[in-house]
Amino acid sequence: MTMVRRRRGAKGEAAAAAYLARKGYRILERNYRCPLGEIDLIAVDGGEIVFIEVRTRSSHAYGTPQESVDGRKQVRLRRLGAYYLAARGLAGRACRFDVVAVMLDSQERVTSIEVIKGAF
Repeated sequence: MTMVRRRRGAKGEAAAAAYLARKGYRILERNYRCPLGEIDLIAVDGGEIVFIEVRTRSSHAYGTPQESVDGRKQVRLRRLGAYYLAARGLAGRACRFDVVAVMLDSQERVTSIEVIKGAF
């Protein structure tokens, strides 16, 4: 991953975390890493554990940010979520998977944030 993509991704994740906190989500983890991979954000919303994939784009040239969360990524995130719940002793706890789509302009300013609750 290039430095530009990494910087944009970090900017999008920070913007998403701040936006979700303003919307009432309680952020538990940022960039949770385990042997299976990484989850961008883990939060609690309305009593549910929410695993959040943040996708940041600066154009729609390759589709919308949310379109990039394909079937393979969804399977991986489900495994990561199950791992997290088991590791924290939370197996059986209500959870969902949200996608947050962040768009940036050419100066890397956030132009829009869209939350897709229960995306998959």
